[in-house]
Amino acid sequence: MIPSIWAWLTSPENWGGTFGIANRLAQHVGYSLLVVLIAAAIGIPLGLWVGHTGRGRWLISAANAARAVPTLGLLFALALWVGPHIPGRAAFAVPSIIALVLLAIPPILAGTYAGVGAVSPAAKDAAKGIGMTPQQVLTKVEIPCALPLMWSGLRSAVLQVVATATIAAYIGLGGLGRFLIDGLAQA
Repeated sequence: MIPSIWAWLTSPENWGGTFGIANRLAQHVGYSLLVVLIAAAIGIPLGLWVGHTGRGRWLISAANAARAVPTLGLLFALALWVGPHIPGRAAFAVPSIIALVLLAIPPILAGTYAGVGAVSPAAKDAAKGIGMTPQQVLTKVEIPCALPLMWSGLRSAVLQVVATATIAAYIGLGGLGRFLIDGLAQA
């Protein structure tokens, strides 16, 4: 079995063209990057707001509870609900991207909130004491101190999206998951 896998991976015809490994890898990375960027654009500002103001903490609980929703079920539900209203290939891509964004937001949001919440109250008080505005406290004290946990949430989201984007091929997204589906169809 290993020699046949190696032969398939090293065969030049499997690397070129629309259905080649290089193109599928580029699709997978492109979709993953797009999803993480959209999720970060939503999760980071929201997490900063909740962590800085202390308002809307229920959003963190709701986002963490949303992690329990099975991604494959959400993917199929969105494909059946949203897909028929969108023309062309976007009918497969948009529901997949929405499902993956919903998967990526909770770790980004939780990491950002936890990072801002972990900033020492003494550091915030000292910043206020030297005359910083609330905006300056956020940008010059809280965000720099929160970066390690923010990166951790972002890293977790990237890992989940890259892994889960594989199953999005079941509804036609493409990417590396397409090889699994094609392989299962031959078995």
